[in-house]
Amino acid sequence: MPVPKITSADILPELEFNYSKSSGPGGQHVNKVNTKVGLRFDVVNSNLLSADQKSFLIEKLANKLTKDGVLVLAAQVARSQLANKELVVQKLDKLLSSAFIIKKKRKPTKPTKASKERRLDSKKHHAQKKANRQKP
Repeated sequence: MPVPKITSADILPELEFNYSKSSGPGGQHVNKVNTKVGLRFDVVNSNLLSADQKSFLIEKLANKLTKDGVLVLAAQVARSQLANKELVVQKLDKLLSSAFIIKKKRKPTKPTKASKERRLDSKKHHAQKKANRQKP
């Protein structure tokens, strides 16, 4: 499956942001301003993704999606709402790009003859060292 070329500008209309009071740094500022940013991306009803990509995402991000197939992320690290909004969009980009990476299958290999010999020589050397510590 080809990796989709989705940019932040393309996906922004499909994102739903909500704001609330943050528990992050800021002292009294935290109690007055809604700096925490929540992001909701409806994977199931997205117009940007094909049906294959949606099913792939639903499978890969199953533990991060709600029952309705909505991806929910939040950021409250920064003191400003704008910075937290940028952080949560970056988090979404990173999550989507890592989800579409297909891992290569591992090919089982056997140890080489030289590596077996090195291991056995090391074991003999270690055993000899221990034997030399013994009293005659």
